[in-house]
Amino acid sequence: MLSEEHRLLVSGAQQLGLDLKLQQIDQLLAYLRLFDKWNHAFNLSAIREPAAMVKLHLLDSLSIAPVLQGERFIDVGTGGGLPGIPLAIKFPRKSFTLLDSAGKKTRFLFQVKQELGLDNVTVENRRVEQYQPSQRFDGVISRAFASLPDMVKSCGHLLSDGGRFWAMKGQVPMEELKEIEANYTLEHCYSLQVPGVEAQRCLLVMRSVTPESNSG
Repeated sequence: MLSEEHRLLVSGAQQLGLDLKLQQIDQLLAYLRLFDKWNHAFNLSAIREPAAMVKLHLLDSLSIAPVLQGERFIDVGTGGGLPGIPLAIKFPRKSFTLLDSAGKKTRFLFQVKQELGLDNVTVENRRVEQYQPSQRFDGVISRAFASLPDMVKSCGHLLSDGGRFWAMKGQVPMEELKEIEANYTLEHCYSLQVPGVEAQRCLLVMRSVTPESNSG
């Protein structure tokens, strides 16, 4: 008999237009169980009810999957691995670096990587300003990590030429966008409809303004 969490995940993924394989469903639910187990000791999230965790953690993270473009991503301030772990499960051919300065959270992420066999995941325990990757990223993803000005200031060195910021937000932060418009252009603003979640969600896709595009 399928659990409520299984039904919510499969139904929600279908509403998002995502085709999850059985192995991916199993991995996502295994991640949820690990998250729930470690949450009691490590306080990864204030959300404790499994059905709510499916909606507010798994489906919320997967809501950007239909539009995500690129091969190498870093999830900055990933916390308990959101959205990085669900996206890494959905896209096994893309690579995801999960960065957080809290050691207890990265210890949890190492455990998830090992138990779920996520070879496309790298875990980094350090502050973003101090992280100097050997190869820069196609995309910097954040889910309520910081304000947009703080995000572009602290993470700009992580982006490859032509790379993009993928900022998951609630309401569209118009004032924050105005603060960065001299250096970054908003390519897309996606309204996200997360199954089972009434709160407003959006995804902002931004790239650096090059001298060429700023001329004229």
